[in-house]
Amino acid sequence: MAITDVENEEELMEEFQEIDEYIEEEDNRETVAAVSGWSMSLAIHAILLLLLTFIVIADRILEEPIPIKTAFTEQPPIIKEEVIKEVEFKEVEITIDDVVVEQPVVNQLDVVVEEVNLTEDDTEVTAEAKGREEAVSSSENGGQAAFMNIGAGGGGAGMMGSRTGGAKKRALVGGGGSRATETTVDRALQWFARHQSPNGQWDVDGYQINCQDAGPKCEPGTDHTGSDGDVASTGYAVLAFLGGGYDHRTPNRYRRVVKNGLSWLVQSQNQEGGWGDKNRNYENGIATMALAEAFAMTNDPVLREPAQRAVDFLKSRQIDGDNGYGGLGWDYKTSDSRNDMSVSGWVIMALKSAKAGDLDVGNSMEGAKLMFEKAWNSTNNNGEGINDYYKDRSGYPYTWNSKTDKADRPNRTAIGLCIGVFLGHGAGDIMMETMANDVMARMREGDADYQLNTYPTNTYYLYYSALAIFQVGGERWDEYNKKMIDVLLKSQHTNGGCFDGSWDYEGTRFHGNKTGRLLSTAYNALSLQVYYRYTRANK
Repeated sequence: MAITDVENEEELMEEFQEIDEYIEEEDNRETVAAVSGWSMSLAIHAILLLLLTFIVIADRILEEPIPIKTAFTEQPPIIKEEVIKEVEFKEVEITIDDVVVEQPVVNQLDVVVEEVNLTEDDTEVTAEAKGREEAVSSSENGGQAAFMNIGAGGGGAGMMGSRTGGAKKRALVGGGGSRATETTVDRALQWFARHQSPNGQWDVDGYQINCQDAGPKCEPGTDHTGSDGDVASTGYAVLAFLGGGYDHRTPNRYRRVVKNGLSWLVQSQNQEGGWGDKNRNYENGIATMALAEAFAMTNDPVLREPAQRAVDFLKSRQIDGDNGYGGLGWDYKTSDSRNDMSVSGWVIMALKSAKAGDLDVGNSMEGAKLMFEKAWNSTNNNGEGINDYYKDRSGYPYTWNSKTDKADRPNRTAIGLCIGVFLGHGAGDIMMETMANDVMARMREGDADYQLNTYPTNTYYLYYSALAIFQVGGERWDEYNKKMIDVLLKSQHTNGGCFDGSWDYEGTRFHGNKTGRLLSTAYNALSLQVYYRYTRANK
């Protein structure tokens, strides 16, 4: 495991102590939310009469039903309130208004929150919470080296097991994060909570009207202002909460925010399993990933059917490669040969999360792996002249035509590197090592899409690079992480008001960046969650 800014065991213990002290001072209410009514009564019986009224009121808030509707009428409602109500505890619910505080509150890193027990009707759900480790393939090449696979070595908690409790604290410090990075993430999550619409969505051009802070409002997005952009933005926001360990079932201060976001996604899903007016694989991949991660983290039976339907829809749109696997990559819609790596990246990440939740992804990942390898070979002349793992560089294309074997714009290396990680390419892989070299070289050279010297930068490539280079680890991650922390912590709005917790989007370069502040804030928050979002493979 790479340890950034912690040179020896004493300094590591000091970092743990600093986080523990901060948690004790700033996040007591997280513990309150995790304790049952009976446990609270026994623990603080001396002041029972003073808290009785508060608990009763909070209990009523919790029991208030959240109606969830399906997107069509010929099927029975997808979500039933009697299924999603919690059992075996009484929870003090913190509403969105209560989340807005003057100082950010860091998540309780060392409290173990018990999962909600399944009801008798839920006994058919057998996948382990937090993502099944066995759903993630083992290292291709074996041995101890850079890559292996996301989730391998994660113990019983699996692919997403480092998002909560003591595992989160260890992953945060061990990966190079700190109290400062976590405070920054929490401030971003508070910003998302304040800007969620009453129906659960995050609206590209209307999110700012939901904020009750005094002063100027955030500006509306101007690109992708229809249903497709709203689907993507809602998926991004939900993923940011899930990445921080906040799901819709276990007691936490963002539980209702996440539940409402997931509810909106479910009721907005069409009969085919997709979303949006354009029904594009790009937005579908993001929304599918959100549902799949929520299901993998909680085993909520209510999400199984819509998540599986979304996966099936993506599988049906995989490009036919006539390769024995039934497919290659994905384009924005159906295609016979155009493999778009940006679209394919989101679909592959969604399928990986679905696999961790024991959903049926068929042989789609095998076809995607073949696409990945063929696109790399086409871009790099089949690897001719690429031999040195430490010095040589290789690129990855924006598109690859599977009929003509032609690659286009070989500067999407961050996307290719991340795709390779999610597809299980491992230790000593010449493709992965040389693409990592290319990402680092572009960053050092000040490539406009990869530079981390100043903000704004290309936040889309930042998201992909952070995920991939974190899994690479070692000196490359140490160098990348220091630059990422420096630029993101300095550029976040922290002066209160509607903007507090967000990042500006002007100048962030990627296509569609004028979709706005929702996207820039999501990409940056997700990048700063990299320490614990997925179990590190090379521990």
